[in-house]
Amino acid sequence: MTAPVPDPQRQPREFLETLYRAAVRRALPLHNTAAFLPPPPRRESGGRTLVLGAGKAAGAMAQAVEALWPADAPLSGLVVTRYHHTPPRPAGLAQRIEVVEAAHPVPDAAGLDAARRMLALAQGLTEDDLVLCLISGGGSALLTLPAEGLTLADKQRINQALLDSGAAIDEMNCVRKHLSRIKGGRLAAACFPARVVTLAISDVPGDDPSVIASGPTVPDGTTCADALRILDRYRIEVPAPVRAALHAGQLETPKPGDAVFAGHAVHLVATPRQSLQAAAEAARAAGVQAHILSDEMEGESREVGKVHAALARAVARHGQPFARPCVILSGGETTVTVRRPSADGPRGRGGRAGEFCLGLAQALQGQPGVWALAADTDGIDGVEDNAGAVVAPDTLARARAAGLRITDALDRNDAYGFFSALGDLVVTGPTHTNVNDFRALLIL
Repeated sequence: MTAPVPDPQRQPREFLETLYRAAVRRALPLHNTAAFLPPPPRRESGGRTLVLGAGKAAGAMAQAVEALWPADAPLSGLVVTRYHHTPPRPAGLAQRIEVVEAAHPVPDAAGLDAARRMLALAQGLTEDDLVLCLISGGGSALLTLPAEGLTLADKQRINQALLDSGAAIDEMNCVRKHLSRIKGGRLAAACFPARVVTLAISDVPGDDPSVIASGPTVPDGTTCADALRILDRYRIEVPAPVRAALHAGQLETPKPGDAVFAGHAVHLVATPRQSLQAAAEAARAAGVQAHILSDEMEGESREVGKVHAALARAVARHGQPFARPCVILSGGETTVTVRRPSADGPRGRGGRAGEFCLGLAQALQGQPGVWALAADTDGIDGVEDNAGAVVAPDTLARARAAGLRITDALDRNDAYGFFSALGDLVVTGPTHTNVNDFRALLIL
């Protein structure tokens, strides 16, 4: 039975946390996978079912498949997830799919080994075989296999530079696809001629399967020239031989219409919009109107926070464009352009959700009656141990009393330090899913 939703007037923070949990619950793999599973290969064909996958939700997705797959049908495979993101195994559930862990958001040797092993498992497949590919956000870093001429150290440096640059997720993944031997449809090519069914949890604006985890099993419509333009736009260096290979089109990815994708299927088992709708339903159950702005918001996190603040102030002061009380929901994937630390201060800690909250709190200026929660649905905001943070009408007043300046936190990208000192971090631990940013503003 679902617990009652807290009273938003008396328990605004608990109310917002309940909406967040409703959004996460809607995206859990076990709740969404059954409708998309294909039947096992016919016994008389001799075909087998191989499971391959990568992402923050890959461990939970693998468990969902194990729980739902016929007990008498052969099943094996390998997936890679982020360190500490393998969910506890339910009692009595036999493990048939190996789960390994690797680093995110900057790849490491464990992810490199997992990618190599997956390509090895794909060797020798036939048209009678079925490959289930379980893909979720985070797979780009977790499934790393550098292109010819690149080392793991090169990929780590390039990946960190992309993360710090403020590039949008589709831009980052365009580069990642062209500097990889497994992403951008290349895993599907390695599985040919087997049938491939991809089950994906979307963490990207627009739910484009070719962008989710850099699309290892789907055609890629971007080009080497696109990747070069992105590298140049953000002034990211790559080794000269690799730049030359990109110029020559030698690192091109499989394109739409390629025969390696014949008969393949892609299913989105969970999306950001579905999770926002679940949160909206929870709010309405408590008698509060809910409005979903968009599940595709992008841009600098702090600037998106300021835009949300302007809307919240209009509602609080003028009852426009929405009547109070109400909840405003949004999702997507914002970005943080990391400021380089000055000589007299350390680099800040925090992620997109925390930086959104900094920009929001600064622009709200203590507006009465406005509360907000922003968190990543995977439970980890950037590389810290929190999912996000909460903003209250007294956030700035409490910060001043504690000797904190919000402008300093923004200058250092130090959302974690700021909200930790106020006791306003949202800490959930890994949720075992990932439909990206979740933001909820409560206007009373």
